[in-house]
Amino acid sequence: MRWSHYFIPTLREDPADAEVVSHKLLLRSGLIRQLGSGIYSYLPLAQRAVLKIANIIREEMNAVGGQEFYLPALHPAELWQESGRWSIMGQNMFRLKDRKNGDYCLGMTHEEVFTDIARKELRSYKQLPQVWYQIQSKFRDEPRPKSGLLRVRQFTMKDAYSFDIDTDGLDKSFEDQRGAYCRIYERCGLEYVIVEADTGAMGGSASNEFMVYTSAGEDMVASCPECGYAANTEKARSAIPAVDDGPVDLGIEKFPTPGVRTIEDLVTFPGGAVAEKQIKTLVYVSVAEKGNEAQTTPFLALLRGDHPLNEVKLANAVAKLVNKDGWEQTAVRPAHPEEILELMGARAGSLGAVGLTKTWILADEALKGRKNMTTGANEDDHHLRGVSIDRDIRVTSWVDLRTVAEGEGCPDCDGKLRVAKALEVGHIFKLGTKYSDSMGARVLNADGKETSLIMGCYGIGVERILAAAIELHNDESGIIFPVTIAPFQVVVSPLNMKDADLKATADGIYADLGRSGIEALYDDRDERAGVKLNDADLVGFPFQIRIGPKKLKEGKVELYDRATRIAEDVPVESVVEITKQRIADALQKLNG
Repeated sequence: MRWSHYFIPTLREDPADAEVVSHKLLLRSGLIRQLGSGIYSYLPLAQRAVLKIANIIREEMNAVGGQEFYLPALHPAELWQESGRWSIMGQNMFRLKDRKNGDYCLGMTHEEVFTDIARKELRSYKQLPQVWYQIQSKFRDEPRPKSGLLRVRQFTMKDAYSFDIDTDGLDKSFEDQRGAYCRIYERCGLEYVIVEADTGAMGGSASNEFMVYTSAGEDMVASCPECGYAANTEKARSAIPAVDDGPVDLGIEKFPTPGVRTIEDLVTFPGGAVAEKQIKTLVYVSVAEKGNEAQTTPFLALLRGDHPLNEVKLANAVAKLVNKDGWEQTAVRPAHPEEILELMGARAGSLGAVGLTKTWILADEALKGRKNMTTGANEDDHHLRGVSIDRDIRVTSWVDLRTVAEGEGCPDCDGKLRVAKALEVGHIFKLGTKYSDSMGARVLNADGKETSLIMGCYGIGVERILAAAIELHNDESGIIFPVTIAPFQVVVSPLNMKDADLKATADGIYADLGRSGIEALYDDRDERAGVKLNDADLVGFPFQIRIGPKKLKEGKVELYDRATRIAEDVPVESVVEITKQRIADALQKLNG
């Protein structure tokens, strides 16, 4: 392919609205262009890279028994209503009506569609296991699209689904997919960490996220360099030192605290308490549905004064109390001021759980056994000191509610946790029977009894791999593509197209590269040498063959390795073979 005929609209400056490195470089290197908020067109270079990523994914899915499907992006509402997710997805789902006023959505994911096929076609355990997958466009009405391809409204996803007869089969399918994911990311040049994660709206019993540490990440991940423990902060645990509450269990004393509204206010108030000896009392509301009915349930969350609440942990914990008798929790939100006053008889800043019996009280495990604590008195501008949790507060559930912090102890060893931003590039779930139960996907087992299919779900964001690779592999000059996903493996750059000898040499090298099976781009533009070299660096082709007049007189050209920045002079007659070997070495390093 010749550069002069190829569409590569590079930019000299960073676009003003681009925030993260990958967004800037994807635009500057001419890989993508924005059509609308969170909607991008992939130009030829990006399409080549995306197809390479998809082919790596396809190869690894096929290697673990995957069978490729291609399913509709337009789904009838009935399927999502059967699974119970039509309402749970809320405004994140694109919804529309057809000309007959029927309800449809654009698929965010395909659990319902795959389960529908399974329930209609699978009859016996003898047909199991099955592993089905597709590489398909997904849609999400993202409220705040940003960061280029990292938060968008249309994206490409590989989603796979396993169907087994029992949990042992699910465990094997899960491990097969986990191994395939590791190979995919390694082949794409990503450094990743596997973390425990929340199952969220997908449901199920367990899940792992594959994360890449980068400042462009949208999640916080806690990991231990000593033992390898890693978890999203929505699931992460830590070990913290015990607090000495003194040998004597003091009695409760109420005292006035005019103007005190926050934990920090009470720390500085005369006769107050340090944050670690305070009980933080938060009022939340669970929203749930059952058929056409809806209910709101206020409840309390208690934490140590210096510990931040993790709302995902809180939502999961209260869902176990709410999701009984057919109720399905759809949201958890902070209580409104009027709801707080009605429930507690006081305003925020003076709240406490002492003596409260009319609502659920979820307490963080770090408060277990604590005594001589200070908390609100449920009377405006008053607090209580000398509070002992076990004696004075009726706790409904002891749960992990706090967000771990940098430097806290690892829960599995004596190491210290690192907490940093990370980008999710894949997520795998053990769904169990969540969808097969609700949608009636059953088969006969070996005993002839009908049983629900055991399912797993496994997703990879294709464009996220591209963006993550750029986040990890770049420098001040531009992208440094891993050779496995680079749009072209090498660019041939004669530094002066008006020089007949340079042009003839470039023509010959380009032709020989093509005959050798090497993916080459010929920069045949009548541009200054600096422009050509800068563009080649910006786009990030792994290898460059630079042909200049001085070296050519010696019978040599320059072979430049973009990753190492090493340039070597090689004979013209050997450059194709040496380039082929350099590419083979780079591929071997990534492909193993």
